[in-house]
Amino acid sequence: VQPNNYSTFYDDQRQNWSIMFESEKAVMDFSKQVCIAKWNSSPVFDSVLYQDLLIGEGQGAEGGDSLEVAYTGWLFQNNGIGQVFESNVNKDKLLRLKLGSGKVIKGWEEGMMGMKKGGRRCLIVPPALAYGTKGVAGRVPPDSTLVFEVEVRRVKLVKEASGSDGQSVSSRDSLAPSPVPSSDGFSAD
Repeated sequence: VQPNNYSTFYDDQRQNWSIMFESEKAVMDFSKQVCIAKWNSSPVFDSVLYQDLLIGEGQGAEGGDSLEVAYTGWLFQNNGIGQVFESNVNKDKLLRLKLGSGKVIKGWEEGMMGMKKGGRRCLIVPPALAYGTKGVAGRVPPDSTLVFEVEVRRVKLVKEASGSDGQSVSSRDSLAPSPVPSSDGFSAD
């Protein structure tokens, strides 16, 4: 996915192709279908499959970073997107999560790494990385593969320091050592 409603890809001859779409929605819908086609053409998936719909800006999220996310979750049914089982898109409250904390399904932890502020991604999560053999009573049947569209609205990097101008600066973008003292003699980085 590229800016200005473009999508680029390589064919089996390694030739580069670009497609320009009429709207942002059209390129996102196409990209979701590419993700579904990848899933359906694979014999088995034991990890999350994801496809960026919008890249976003800034530093990619890593373990320990906090995110605020708008999302919709669908059941994967009949080789495609089925019924919605959960969404916070039209609600006032975003989901807050800390990557690596284990507070969300493993598929989200895996599939959201590297996402940037403003980024959108389609995730297809196999049952073992979602709700497994138990499911969620009344919403997610046991052994369900799930599809999510997630949008990162805010990112708070785990290692942030305040710059001299009062702006927040990530220590990953700086050559300066981390301001957090380390008790084991190793730097926090």
